[in-house]
Amino acid sequence: MYKKIFISLCVFMAFFAAFADAQDTDPNMGIIPAPVSLKKSPGEFVLSQETTLLADSIDNKAVVFLHDYLKNNANLKVKLQANTGSVTANSIVLTSKGADNLPAGGYTFTITPQQITITGKGAGLFYGVQSLIQLVPADKGAVAKLPCVQINDYPRFGYRGLMLDVSRHFFSVEFVKKYIDLMAAYKLNNFHWHLTDDQGWRIEIKKYPKLTQISSRRAQTVIGNYHDRTPQQFDNTPYGGYYTQDQIRDVVKYASDRYINIVPEIEMPGHSEAVLAAYPELSCDPSLTTYKVAETWGVFHNIYSPSDKTFSFLQDVLTEVMDLFPSKFIHVGGDEVPKDAWKKSEFCQKLIKKLGLKDDKSSSKEDKLQSYFIQRMEKFVNSKGRSIIGWDEILEGGLSPNATVMSWRGEAGGIAAAKQNHNVIMTPGSAGLYIDHAQGKENEPLSIGGNEPLTKIYSYNPTPAELSPDQQKYILGVQANLWTEYIPTENKVEYMILPRILALSEVAWTPVAGKNYTDFADVRLPGHLAWFDKNNFDYRVPAAIGGKDTIMFGTQLNVNLKSSVQGAKVYYTIDGYNPRETDIEYTIPMSYNVPADQYRELKTIVITPSGKRSQITRAIMYNKAPLPAINGNNTNKGLKYKLYTGEFNSVNDLNTAAVIDSGVTVTFSTAAFKKNIKGYGVIYTGIFRIDSDGVYGFSTASSNGSVLLVDDQPVVGNDGKHGVYDQGGAVPLLKGYHKITIKYFDATGNGNLKVFMTTPGKLKAEVTPDTMFN
Repeated sequence: MYKKIFISLCVFMAFFAAFADAQDTDPNMGIIPAPVSLKKSPGEFVLSQETTLLADSIDNKAVVFLHDYLKNNANLKVKLQANTGSVTANSIVLTSKGADNLPAGGYTFTITPQQITITGKGAGLFYGVQSLIQLVPADKGAVAKLPCVQINDYPRFGYRGLMLDVSRHFFSVEFVKKYIDLMAAYKLNNFHWHLTDDQGWRIEIKKYPKLTQISSRRAQTVIGNYHDRTPQQFDNTPYGGYYTQDQIRDVVKYASDRYINIVPEIEMPGHSEAVLAAYPELSCDPSLTTYKVAETWGVFHNIYSPSDKTFSFLQDVLTEVMDLFPSKFIHVGGDEVPKDAWKKSEFCQKLIKKLGLKDDKSSSKEDKLQSYFIQRMEKFVNSKGRSIIGWDEILEGGLSPNATVMSWRGEAGGIAAAKQNHNVIMTPGSAGLYIDHAQGKENEPLSIGGNEPLTKIYSYNPTPAELSPDQQKYILGVQANLWTEYIPTENKVEYMILPRILALSEVAWTPVAGKNYTDFADVRLPGHLAWFDKNNFDYRVPAAIGGKDTIMFGTQLNVNLKSSVQGAKVYYTIDGYNPRETDIEYTIPMSYNVPADQYRELKTIVITPSGKRSQITRAIMYNKAPLPAINGNNTNKGLKYKLYTGEFNSVNDLNTAAVIDSGVTVTFSTAAFKKNIKGYGVIYTGIFRIDSDGVYGFSTASSNGSVLLVDDQPVVGNDGKHGVYDQGGAVPLLKGYHKITIKYFDATGNGNLKVFMTTPGKLKAEVTPDTMFN
């Protein structure tokens, strides 16, 4: 019986550089996002100085882009000539002939030993060029050998977006162009430029010079995570910046040359503190002249008054904005609008009465006033031949007739809008699309919180199953958002978006059936990361492929690793110390026997040629017989708990803390503990029953530290201060009752805890104390 369940569990551990090594085994030849169809052929094309670039129009943007890239980045000064239609050996042909039946943004791409041919119109031709560039190896020498292939490709969604917030922190024109270059490389086509907010106005409006004189500068900035410091601390350093209209035009053209549309966002009616600092007459209480550009983060209660003066101001602003941006879409924000000022305003209440707005079950009269505000602005934008986008709060009080909804508070807003036949862009933070959140458990830079790893964003499907096929047609696409409250530097921007925007590109472009996370992360991504490393980008280094944080049971620890960055080295230890470059370099698979009643601990790290490091993974292999059942009964549901208070850094700190409460609970919800305590810890104890022998998996998803023990044996180690992180382990158990202990601490009062169990032959499922006993 023991042999049956006590199994040994193993630890499975140019523009883009050096993809050639993966091309023989990778069905997508290193290309990100994965093409719709790719068929390899025998042979190769030799790209050299003698190659000719033939094009229907030598001034075509895609043609110019490729010619400049080959000359400036690949040191290949190929000849550029107009395509006369005659077959020419050793040539690259870019043409629109035969592209009439391709989907929008689609292209075909063929490499034979004699010729490379890319067929597409407009953006489609440009995307074919991007795929070609990804096949050019960086270590080509005097020539580049490209494998023969036939690709048929087109995007899944027409809108593939990435947002950059430049209000909280300002970034130079040069860096914005670098951001756009990354988007273009991965076939993203809408740059959402968040230009205004409470903390700064970033666009020159000639009719209102005080927007750049006053609203673009704040006196100082809050230090660190403002939730964690009482009182708040500030840097006492003035901060500001804005883009001139000439700079805006320059960026718009730069993006257009890469087939990227820029969607400008001008926030209304909330997130307007910066404007009110310059023009207090637009507020709900014009008698106040003490408004200032916000110096901290969060939601502020000073918002625009829905007066004719405000509408005149915003129409003037948007007129200049629309003169600068040719985008069909103009983003008007509409999110996080506290209604306190409107409730207190005599003018607003008279307007509500005049408009006949009343409370109902679905919305308040103030919500309906916001709807009036947005709809009035929409009519103006529509009169200019444009359409508005707003965050999903614009649904409150009634949706504007032609508005597109950007669904960020989960998918509910997008689903509701699609069911009303409105266009939707999916961007839910709950799906990993808020890339200002952390990317892992430990050693992450300060962020707004949360945990949105690469796997989470990659697994997202923007078309909810709740929608019918006809309703799903209203999902225009998907977008990831980078808010910059905690991102003051360009390096940190790069770290937060890379490599997550590569996962975004595949969500937005590749058909669901063509996605494969293992191929994406383990085969194709390492080459792209190598290019980032070589070209001085900052990025998050993934853990070693095969490295894992877990607890397992078996007789042998198997070390089978691969670098997550091509050309980087993997180091590991089995002595409990953290690995570094002085430790064992992984070169070949290794096995370590684990004697009975002992354990072995494997730690791994990836160190890149530029010196960047991955997080350290920690896997423990215990050699223990299946844990025997204990005596128990199932009469008293729930787990016992003991509550502690204090400032904790580890669950071990609970051992010496004073108990302030105890009892029995049927939920892991800690809402009751949060009412009067900032930092606290809790230990849950009890028993649970299993109906068959087997290896059972457990995990805890917690914001801050948690550990789980079964029969006093550690199974989950998720300790330490961190954002929400799900970590697991497994343990062999015999049928019957077993003791369970869960220790958890919350350092901020904003954390939470969930516990999951995986029964042999079944999917992972959440468990709660009401399914256990005390």
